[in-house]
Parts: sequence; structure tokens; C-alpha cells
Amino acid sequence: MQILATLIVIDRDALQPVYLQLTNRLMQLIKDGTLPVAHRLLSTRKMADLLKVHRKTVVRAYDELLAQGWLESEGGNGTFVSSNLPQLELKKLSAKNQTSINALKIAGFSVGNSDHLIRKMIKTTQQYHLDDGYPDNRLAPLTELSRAYRTQLLAGNSYVRFGYGDTKGSLSLREELCNYFAETRGLNIGTENILITRGTVMGLYLVSAALIKPGEHVVVTELSWKAATMNFLEAQAIVHKIAVDEHGMIIDELRRLCLVKKIRLVYLTPHHHYPTTVPMRADRRMQLLSLAEEFGFIIFEDDYDYDFHYLNKPLQPLASADKTGHVIYCGSFTKSIAPAFRVGYLVASENVVQQLAQLRRIVDRQGDFMLENSIAELFKLGTIQKHLRKSLRIYRERRDIFCDLMKHYLNDKIHFQAPEGGMAVWTMADHSINIQDLSLKALKKDIYINDGSGFGEAPTAKNNLRLGFASSNVAELEYIIETIAKLL
Repeated sequence: MQILATLIVIDRDALQPVYLQLTNRLMQLIKDGTLPVAHRLLSTRKMADLLKVHRKTVVRAYDELLAQGWLESEGGNGTFVSSNLPQLELKKLSAKNQTSINALKIAGFSVGNSDHLIRKMIKTTQQYHLDDGYPDNRLAPLTELSRAYRTQLLAGNSYVRFGYGDTKGSLSLREELCNYFAETRGLNIGTENILITRGTVMGLYLVSAALIKPGEHVVVTELSWKAATMNFLEAQAIVHKIAVDEHGMIIDELRRLCLVKKIRLVYLTPHHHYPTTVPMRADRRMQLLSLAEEFGFIIFEDDYDYDFHYLNKPLQPLASADKTGHVIYCGSFTKSIAPAFRVGYLVASENVVQQLAQLRRIVDRQGDFMLENSIAELFKLGTIQKHLRKSLRIYRERRDIFCDLMKHYLNDKIHFQAPEGGMAVWTMADHSINIQDLSLKALKKDIYINDGSGFGEAPTAKNNLRLGFASSNVAELEYIIETIAKLL
């Protein structure tokens, strides 16, 4: 009995009720063979006296174990460890094994390694930042969005609103996007051409899993978004890289590759190439569409920041000129509102959307219909459109001031061309500057600098920086550049 008292320790300061502590400890003693099959337990009164707890606590613990099948009762003869359990031998572990086994860290089965999925998780907590090109969350129409979300929660038929819906996403949002894309992007589409996703990454995953077979050939640019390449490698595709110049992807190189390899998909960001921000020239756009028709490959057009173009009007997406159904157009509200709101979209031929929706159903049954309907309401009210016009004006001003600050303070250290659009500036640091060292020094000044780990490796990117300016106001930008100038 005294040994049992040392094996069952009750913590009266714990949040877990005492009866559950006793239940779990007895269960564990049975699992590891300390209490063998058919072992007779102490009576509830003796167990209560031994542990100095109320008898009702022991009764409740025993009842719980009886209900779960760990114990069995034989009338007035007592309570026993269930005879239906397998006979377990008490394991004697060496001191070495006791310290090396940790099931919370290492599984008992083979997991394998996927090196292509390794990517540094960036979560910026610094007050000042030159990030990858994120929006200023302070500008987001949060009051209007919260009001619309509240309306979705309280109004209408709750069974319909809180139940299962179309895997393709909120019909209301798809209808609003049809109208918005027709006005702004020249896309004449219907609701069946749109699949609402939780962002561009989900769109990439669905396309890679549904439309790419192991061993098929996929093309990305030499400098590209790492998350895209990771998805293609996960689909076991063979990835080829095509160079980029000041006019976007070099299509002549792509043609030469198409002549020797059967290309399944080409991924690119033609509006503002990631990470260099350069737009793809009109003649190359036409050549790319022509190649897609000739060789039958998919064009995955990632239009991640279409709404923020400062030189004239935004370039029409490739999808607007696609007459043969080769383009899958993708975007999200990450840059329009804030990264936390996980709502994006894929636009494609109806049979493609149907195929992707079927796959999405076994991955993520549906998105956040409350949020999707709320964003649809903001489109109906013109709130999103107004927010985008305001943000465009503010980001243009920040781009100009940021570029002026870099010219004034860093003219001999950082070289760049002001981007025509987007939320970041692609720069080349002088070779005397160690970017990683500069980033670490900046962190000590509460400044985060994007060190380029988010895009693919290339010889031309050894000392490049993609510096996002949109998420910082003018005063913050001034402090950041003045501080960096001092650090250099």
C-alpha cells in the first residue's frame, strides 16, 4: 500500500480535477504493467484513506475506469484490473534508455525527410521593418469589415449561413469578383470560373497536386518565389529555371527548352516579377501565350499585387488575352487587406475549377464563408475599391520618399531603379556590404531587413535585397534609412 501511495501523487494546485488525476494515474499504471491483469484494487475507502482524498473522489475515478473498460467489478467481491486487457510485463528500462526516449519529440515510426519543404519561417516582431513587400495593416478597413462580419453572424437563416456550402467558395463573393475583374482586369468570366482559396499557396498546392504528375517538367524563373518551387517539388516535378532580364522572363530560352522537353506548367509573376518587380513586356506576353497554345502547357499567372501599379494603369493580366484556356490566374487579398485574412482566388476554365474544387474538398472542405461573405459585402458597398484607391495613393508617396531617402543616404552603397508598381524595391548592395551582417546589426536597432531568403538562389542575387516600403509610414522610413546609413 505504501508503494502505491508513492506511485500516485495528487497535485491539489493543478487545474485538473483530483478524480481525473487519479483516473489517469491508475490508467497509466495499468498500461505499463505495474497493475497487472486481474489485480485487485484497494477498496474505495482504503484508497481514499491512503491518498487522503474524499471517498467520492475515488468512487468517481473508479467509475470512470469501469466505463472505459480498464476495470471490472465482481459484485461485492471488489474491483479488478480488467481481465480482457492483454497481459503486460513491467518494463525495466536502463537509465540510458529512460533519458533517450521522448515520444513527444521523436515518433516511433519512420517519418522521412523532405528537404525541399525546409524554409525559414519569418515572423517579424520588430517595430521597424523593410519586409518582403507587405501592406500596411493600419490602413485596412477593419471597422467596416468587422461590421460586415457581425452582420453575417447575426442576420439570415443560421442553418444556411453556418452550414456546409459550395466547395468553390461563397457564391456572393464569386459574383462580386466577376464584376470587379471585368471592370479592372478585362476578365469576362462567370462564377463557375472562380475557386475561392485561402491564399495563393493553397492555389499552388491544388494545381500542383491535381494537374502535375511525378516526373513532369515545370518552369519557373531563375529568381522566383520559393513557395511555388516547393509545391512543384512536392508534386515530384522536374523544375527548370529560365533567366529574367529587365523585361521579364526571357521567352526565347523557354522556346528552346520546349523543343527538347515536354513542359507541363510555367509559373511566373508577369505584372511585377517576384522578386525583381519588373513588368513583362507586351511582346513577350504575346509570345508566351502563343507558346502555351503551341506546346500545350499551363501558365500559372500569380498576380500577387495587381492593384498597386504607379505608372499609368496596371497591365492587363495574361488571363485577359487567353483565348485557348491555358492560363490559370491566381491572386489573394493578402496584399489588398492584410496577410491574416486568408482569402484568395483561382480563375480558370470551368472543368479546371471543378477538378480543383473536388481535390479541395478532401483537403479543406470549404473556406471561411463568414469572411468571404463579409468581403463580398464590402465589394458591394464599394469599401474595398475605396480602400485600394487610398492605399495606392499612399504607397506611391511612400515609394517616392523611400527612393529619395536611399538616394540621399545610401547613394554609394545601394543601387536600384524605382519600381513601376508593387510594394518593394529591388536593390543591389555594394559588394563591400555583408547583407547578413547588416541584417543582424539592424535587428539590434529594432529594424528587420528582408535578407532575400524567400526567393530562389541565383548568381545574380548574391547581394540583392528586396526592400518592402509599403508597411512603414514616412517617419518610420526616415528612421530606418538614417539608421542603416549609420550602420554602414
